[in-house]
Amino acid sequence: MAYYNKLPPKALTRGDHLRKDAREWVKDEGSEYRRGRGAASSRPSKEDARPSSSRDRRPARAPEGGPARPVKDGARSGDRTRPTPRPERIVRADPAAEALARPDAFSRPSEPENLIVGRNPIREALRSSRDIEKLLVAKGDLNGTAREIVAEAREQHIPVQTVERSRLDEICRNHQGMLAFASAYRYYEVEDMLEDAAQKGEKPFLVILDGVTDPQNLGAIIRTAACVGAHGVIVPQRRAVGLTPSAVKASAGAIEKIKVARVTNLARTLDMLKEKGLWLYAADMNGVHYRKVDFSGAVGLVIGSEGDGISRLTLEKCDHRVSLPMTGAIDSLNASVAAGILMYAVRDFR
Repeated sequence: MAYYNKLPPKALTRGDHLRKDAREWVKDEGSEYRRGRGAASSRPSKEDARPSSSRDRRPARAPEGGPARPVKDGARSGDRTRPTPRPERIVRADPAAEALARPDAFSRPSEPENLIVGRNPIREALRSSRDIEKLLVAKGDLNGTAREIVAEAREQHIPVQTVERSRLDEICRNHQGMLAFASAYRYYEVEDMLEDAAQKGEKPFLVILDGVTDPQNLGAIIRTAACVGAHGVIVPQRRAVGLTPSAVKASAGAIEKIKVARVTNLARTLDMLKEKGLWLYAADMNGVHYRKVDFSGAVGLVIGSEGDGISRLTLEKCDHRVSLPMTGAIDSLNASVAAGILMYAVRDFR
């Protein structure tokens, strides 16, 4: 029920109580009662005491933490404008996050094909006379079967290297303190090379490497030796690279066309070749110009490493020293390049 104060002569029509001018005299029943009190209060409220014009012109209340928004032209007083939508946030892809999200993010790299893991597989490889490049043993793990495996490897003149266990963990898991690297290809004997030359009715032509540790150089030398018709390549077992997967790959298939032998004592092998009638030519910067050397007959061409060259003992075993001309800007050639030049020089006398 409502009562009307200062009712105008004209009767109210439907919707007049919503008009701006009707707010002064239309009141809901109970609007003058204070909350919590049963009696009516004659004191007008602050809202009623404020002039209608001031109520109409008050600005829109600003949201917490931001400035007040302006009132649109023609909008009713007290109304707020609709907030401006924020632009959609562009989420850029994070390469690091995507890499970690891949299923293989935490997988270890694949193991080398020539890797032998564990004590039992290594023991069986030694018993089957498989060619092994070297044996890695964790420090402080020489007990029980490990001591027996190391002793058997040393009897076969296989290099044994003691390393930290963390180094083995980086290569493979569950190594049982021991890893072995097998040769990627089989080795031949020096006698097989000499027999091959005899069957072909040719003078033996062998390439002997002393201290070459780069598998790329070894592969390139093997490839060139196959191209010039050499009967074999000889490498020492220690302080030199063997037929690793990288060396075999660098040979580009030439490993199938030429024999490679690995010897435990290079000096003794040189003495044996000299007894078989081979002349040994060492590549040395203090030697004779290679174009002035007669390479006829059975030849053993000795090539040293890039840094140290041929060792003193091996150099003393050689019959001749040959050199390649240098301008002085660089004092040495790549081992595979020097070997290639001298091998083709020998081929001219075949």
